Amino acid sequence: MCSGGFAKCLGISLMPLAIVCVLCNILLFFPGGKVVDKENITDEVWYFGGILGSGVLMIFPALVFLGLKNNDCCGCCGNESCGRRFAMLSSILFAAVGALGAGYSVVVSCVAINKGPRCSLVDPADVNQTQWEYPFNNGDYLQNHTLWSECKQPTNVVSWHLGLFSVLLAMGLIQIVLCAVQVINGLLGALCGDCCGCCGGVSVQAPEFTSTAKKLNTTKDCLV
Repeated sequence: MCSGGFAKCLGISLMPLAIVCVLCNILLFFPGGKVVDKENITDEVWYFGGILGSGVLMIFPALVFLGLKNNDCCGCCGNESCGRRFAMLSSILFAAVGALGAGYSVVVSCVAINKGPRCSLVDPADVNQTQWEYPFNNGDYLQNHTLWSECKQPTNVVSWHLGLFSVLLAMGLIQIVLCAVQVINGLLGALCGDCCGCCGGVSVQAPEFTSTAKKLNTTKDCLV
């Protein structure tokens, strides 16, 4: 497979990952599926790791990768493959931007998972008191599920928080790997051209195919 076609496959893979990350970040604004006051939302949700990091900053590289296969370069300095090589080289910069965005999302997700969610420690039946805080320390709730009962409301906020940030963490790591693969692919495309099996970006036709094409052209001319 040529480097441009492989980059298109990477772009196709990155797009749904970016969409999933944006959706996860949006859902985190509704802890436990409930609407709460904005001051009671976990701080790390406002860092927009899924929306900005693995979302917006990942869409631009994905679009660039999608367009590399159909990139029509007019060449430079008499070399028709020069423009395509430059496009593959420039894709490395976009891959680096995507990797940084995904890395930001991974860091935010790790901090949020270790810190735990903000929740109310007061039974919802007691409407006269409200006490929202972070009841967990250094990820102690990850192995001790009995601590989850400390969060009285919103209902199931711990599993909601842990599940969505875990998805963001996994998606971010996958995005980093795909962007790293494109860095290698971009270097190969810049050095070897769009296809390493092609000579300077110009395809080589087999002698049998060339002779057959000539016969077909001759026959067409005779019929005319």
